[in-house]
Parts: sequence; C-alpha cells; structure tokens
Amino acid sequence: MNDVELHEYFENMVRTLRAKGVLCAITSGLACVHYGIAESTQDCDLLCHTSSFPVLLDYLSETSIDGQPCQYRGNISPPLDARWHKGGWTSHFEWDLGAGKVRLDVFGSALREATPWADDLHGFYAGMQVVAWMKRTDRDKDWPFITSLGEQLLLRNDPRGWLHVYDEEALNGYLKRVPIPDELLEKRPALRLLQSGHPDLRFALKAEREFWQELDRLRIRILRRALRPFVVAMARRSHADSANLTEAHAERVAVADSKLDPNPLRTYGIDRYLKEARENTVQFIHPRIVEYLPDLAEHFQTLQS
Repeated sequence: MNDVELHEYFENMVRTLRAKGVLCAITSGLACVHYGIAESTQDCDLLCHTSSFPVLLDYLSETSIDGQPCQYRGNISPPLDARWHKGGWTSHFEWDLGAGKVRLDVFGSALREATPWADDLHGFYAGMQVVAWMKRTDRDKDWPFITSLGEQLLLRNDPRGWLHVYDEEALNGYLKRVPIPDELLEKRPALRLLQSGHPDLRFALKAEREFWQELDRLRIRILRRALRPFVVAMARRSHADSANLTEAHAERVAVADSKLDPNPLRTYGIDRYLKEARENTVQFIHPRIVEYLPDLAEHFQTLQS
C-alpha cells in the first residue's frame, strides 16, 4: 500500500466510523501530510472517544487489508478499553501484509491536550493545535512540524499559533502581523522576551523545548515500567494473537485487569512528575531563564481524574 492509498484508506475509515456515530479524527503524522508540512508516513494515529471503543473494535475485527486481518501489535499493546486510555495509554494495531505492515495507533485522549480534542476538528483530521501538542515528543524530528503547524495557524490569523513556533526568526517575522493576546503571554512567558526584543529569547526557546522533551522522556520511562508486568504476562499467553481480534481483545483485557496500572502517571503523582521534569531541565539552563519556563499543569489535568 503506497502513501496515497494509505491516506485514502484511513480517510474512508474515519468516514465510515463517523457514519456509525463514532467520534474520531486522524492525528499526528498523517495529519501533518494533510496540512502540507510532511511528505509521507507509513502509520496512522487515530483519536477516538472512549465511549466509541466497542464500535471501533467491531469495525477493526471485520476489516482486512489485502486479505489480512487486523491484529493487536504483539504483546506491547494495552487493550482498546476506556479504563486504560483515560489514564494515558495507547492501543496499537497492525495488518501484516508480508512485504510490510500497515499500523494504526488509537488514542482515547490527545497527549498533552489542554482542551478537548473533539472541540478542534478539521474535516477528518484533528485540528492543528491538537496535532502540535501531540507532536511535543522527545524526538528531535518532531519539532520542525510543531513550528510549521504554529506558522500555519498564524498565517490564518489564529493567535494560538504563538504557542507552537520555536524558531526565533519566524517568531519575529509574525510579531507585526498577529497580535499576541495577554492570556498567551501568561501561558508562554518566553513571548514576553519576543515583545521586548530581548536577546535571551533564543535561550528561553531552547529551555522550553528541553522542558517538553524531558516531560516526554520521563513519561515514557514511567509507562515502560508500568507496562513490563503486562508484557511478560502476555508473552506467556502469546497464542492470543493467533485468535480473532475479538477473542484476542478479551484475553488482553483479562491480563490487563491484574497486570497493567490504568493510570501510571497518576500513580507516580502528576505534581511529582512535573516537578521532576522541571528540576531536570533547570540543571542545564541559565538561572535567569528559569522564570520563562511555562506552567504545563493544564496539559495533564485529565489524568488527575
């Protein structure tokens, strides 16, 4: 399946699911292709409201690509179940085509979202702001996409773009074109340095990016520790992946019930998590830049409930 076919396939999937009443949207890499800031991707990331998971699971169990059924991806995938997705887990599926695999990752909530992702849709796709929050990973390759998404918003006179541009020259270029609302100055203190033309702006941008990346590195470490007992237990019952998807799902839920913490970050402590990531970041930046690190608590509020 080439890139164009993949794009069309998942758009048709969303079209069909929405006709069944499923609230869902394509996000991340394939959304970046849609917005014209990436050329290709081999995977699809799908946001789906947790109340629609039973319908989505039934749909995937009946779906094949080139005659190959949909399966959970090995032992690593948590079940497509609201109990775990509300705690920040993701479910991973694939169609094994022999010469390659088509992969689908399903998110019950958008990583690092500050407002509900369903309030910001663009056709079959998550809105640019949602994608920009989800792209704030520890991978360097994701960060140019964040800036591009921010610029796309600013070009549309959408001030939310100010939250996502990490290129100093680009920020200065938009300063005279799009006003910065006061509330965004509170959300992103580095913008105050932009307004005043302060030379510390470049250092504040680097520090802010490092903070986000440290948050993601720490998140991944916490999730990996929590996932280990589940993976070991699933490996002992690996025949489940040879069953049909519905049966494999039921067995996966049974294992997760006793082996997988539904909300590892809450167990770890959200305040502790944020404090630790901030302290790790502060070690590597100049003390005068610390005040320009943003307060990111709002991006993890949904994990508190």
